[in-house]
Amino acid sequence: MRKYGKKYKDALKSIADKPMYNLTEAVKLLKETSGTKFDSTAEVHLNLNIDPKQADQIVRSTVMLPHGTGKKLKIAAVTTDEKVKIAKDAGATAAGLEDLIEEFKKGKFNYDIVVATPDVMKNLAKVAKILGQKGLMPNPKSGTVTHDLGKTIEELGRGRIEIKNDKDGNVHSIFGKVSFKEDELENNLRTLLRTMRDAKPSGIKGTYIQSITVTTTMGPGIKLSVNEVMGSLSKE
Repeated sequence: MRKYGKKYKDALKSIADKPMYNLTEAVKLLKETSGTKFDSTAEVHLNLNIDPKQADQIVRSTVMLPHGTGKKLKIAAVTTDEKVKIAKDAGATAAGLEDLIEEFKKGKFNYDIVVATPDVMKNLAKVAKILGQKGLMPNPKSGTVTHDLGKTIEELGRGRIEIKNDKDGNVHSIFGKVSFKEDELENNLRTLLRTMRDAKPSGIKGTYIQSITVTTTMGPGIKLSVNEVMGSLSKE
């Protein structure tokens, strides 16, 4: 059985007053219950009423967080020589074609995101399995296969993230850092939840989002009132 430290137990006590919270309350508690010495990441976890095995019930979209994620991404851009400078000027950590593919083959690369232009996707076929296992294979649906390489890299650097369900019908995402101001975290979370609302699959009948929980790295989960939160978003 997992043992929790004093800080975690104290944090649990501070959220015990109510079973569920609204957005503003939850964000305030999120900052108060973070007990790490480092700048913890703010996370949101949603349980959805979907069947991930059904094609018309898949949730996948992208969202631009207005205040970014607080994390500097390592982006690899797979493209032709003519666009290497464009990619690097936009903020790519590495850019190229065959040299990057050779690096991928060795499996010892360290990137958060891999983007590519459509004309080199055939070259990536030889490392598709390696990239796929790491969740890094560029995909048009996630916006990581793009004609506008510079714009895409800049947006990713500013806080564009992908949201998609896992095999159990849940969505897990980050939406900032504990060091963010409360209104910045709340604004990011509202933007993400609006995107989730708009990404509701056509095959869903009845309740779509069953639960919403926010937490920080190593912090306790804070449950949000789904009806209250989603109701407030519909008025915006």
